[in-house]
Amino acid sequence: MAGTRTRGFTLVELMVTIMVLVVLVSIAVPSFDNIRLLSRLNSYSTDLVAGSQVARSEAIKRNAQVTLCVSSNGTSCATTGQWETGWIVITTGGIVIQKQPATASGYQMRDSGGLSALAFEATGVGATAANFTICRSSPVGSQERVVKVSATGRSSITRTSTGICGT
Repeated sequence: MAGTRTRGFTLVELMVTIMVLVVLVSIAVPSFDNIRLLSRLNSYSTDLVAGSQVARSEAIKRNAQVTLCVSSNGTSCATTGQWETGWIVITTGGIVIQKQPATASGYQMRDSGGLSALAFEATGVGATAANFTICRSSPVGSQERVVKVSATGRSSITRTSTGICGT
């Protein structure tokens, strides 16, 4: 037994490896938080654009008015409340075509004009234009998305970095 040698890590080597891992993780975690923020902002803004396009195309297809509106229950339009509570695409006959659940806690989705509904006529033209700001309110992020829906139904997404979440 005089010539055998044990293999493995010493306690000092293990502690140094753990310390290097801790430093790397502490640097990487904030970057992942920013990636998650950007992913959610992109998701919420594209969902809203898709909802407006569905409402417009369904209005043309059904030859009837179709509304994109705030809805916390997913079955009817709310007269008050904000878009982050959820929204639906609904026909004048009360048929829900699409539902969108509430945003994650700490995110806001607001229309600059205070609208709670966008109606599209049978021709595909909307009654009014809308500008939505989608942002993280708690903690405030440096990125926002502005979704513009014109009265003709055309929608676009703009990235902003004001870092001020609208109320």
